[in-house]
Amino acid sequence: MLPGVSTRKCDSMPTRMVLICFLSLVMLMSILGNLLVMVAVCKDRQLRKIKTNYFIVSLAFADLLVSVLVMPFGAIELVHQHWIYGETFCLVRTSLDVLLTTASILNLCCIALDRYYAICCQPLVYRNKMTPMRVALMIGGCWVIPTFISFLPIMQGWNSIGIDHVIEERRHSEGSNSTSCVFMVNKPYALTCSVVAFYIPLVLMVLAYQRIYVTARAHALQISMLQRAGGAGGSSPGPSGVAAGSSSDSADHQRNHRMRTETKAAKTLCIIMGCFCLCWAPFFITNVVDPFIDYTVPDKLWAACLWLGYINSMLNPILYAFLNKSFRRAFLIILCCGRSRYRRPSILGPRAPRTATQITSSTHVLRACWGCHGDVNIPES
Repeated sequence: MLPGVSTRKCDSMPTRMVLICFLSLVMLMSILGNLLVMVAVCKDRQLRKIKTNYFIVSLAFADLLVSVLVMPFGAIELVHQHWIYGETFCLVRTSLDVLLTTASILNLCCIALDRYYAICCQPLVYRNKMTPMRVALMIGGCWVIPTFISFLPIMQGWNSIGIDHVIEERRHSEGSNSTSCVFMVNKPYALTCSVVAFYIPLVLMVLAYQRIYVTARAHALQISMLQRAGGAGGSSPGPSGVAAGSSSDSADHQRNHRMRTETKAAKTLCIIMGCFCLCWAPFFITNVVDPFIDYTVPDKLWAACLWLGYINSMLNPILYAFLNKSFRRAFLIILCCGRSRYRRPSILGPRAPRTATQITSSTHVLRACWGCHGDVNIPES
C-alpha cells in the first residue's frame, strides 16, 4: 500500500527472470479471479439476491483495480530499478495504491460485519439492519473513507512534513540518473493511516468472527441435542421398530454432518483471518515502526512486505468466492459456456426428507454462517 523505498539492483539476470515470472503470475491470477467473481454475480440472478455478494463484488472491484492500476507500475520499477514516469505520476500511483488497498481491506471488514448481523441476530433483525440503503452506504464508505488518507494528504504533501530532506536523499541516493518513486511518511501520518486502514478493521473482524464462531458452535450443539432427543423418542420397540431404527440412523447421520460442518467452518474462519493477517500485518507493522527508527528498514524488506499485501488481492477471490458452492457453480457455467449440467436444479424438483428436530432459528444461523464462507449447504427452513 505504502511503497516505502523501492528495491534497487537485482542481483543477476536469473533472479530478475524469476522475479518477472512471479510478479506476472500474481497479477494475472488476481485479474482473472476478481473478474470472474464480478461476472458471476452479474450473470447469476440467485447470487444477486444475497446482500453479502454486493460486498464481495465491491471487494473484487477494488482488488481488480489494484491488479491493473497499481501492481504493474510497482513491478516495472522493481525490475528496472528506477522510476521512469515522473514525480507527478509517482504521487498519483501512490495515492491510488493507498486508496485501493484500503478500500479492499474495508470491504473485508464489511463482509465480516454483514455475516455478524446475519448469524448473531434473528432473521428479521438482519433484514431491518441490512437494508439496501445501508448496504449502499457501507460500500460507499469503503471507497470514500480511503480518500482522506490517500489523495488528500498525499497530494497536499502532509505525509512528508518534516522529512523532505530524507526523501530527497533517498530519491537520488544513486546519482541523478537513477530516480525512484519514493514514498516516505512522517510519524503522524504513519500512525493515522495504519490505524484507519488496518488496525481498526482488524479488531472489528476479529471480534465479528469470534462471535460468529461462538454463536454457530452453540447452535450446532443445540441441533445435535434435539436430534439425539428425537432419535431416543423414536426408538421404542414394536411393529415400528424398523422405522424407529431408520430414524435413529438418520439422526446419527445428521449429527455427524453438523459436527463436520462446525469443524470445516472453524477451519474456514481460521484461514480467512490467517491469510488477512499474514498478508497485511508485516507491512503495517513495518509502516508504523520505520519512522521511529530513522527510516532504517531495508529496501528489500519494504518490497517483500508490500507485495505480500498485494498477494491478498489474489487470495480474496479464492477465500470469499471459490470456497462457496453457489459461486463455483456460476464459475463452471461461465467457463463451460452455460452447460446445463452445472445449472441449479429446479425449486420444484424433489427435496430431501426433513426431520422434526430441525428448528428454524438454528438452521438459519448455520446456513447464514457457512453459506458465505464455505462449501456447506444447510437446507432452507
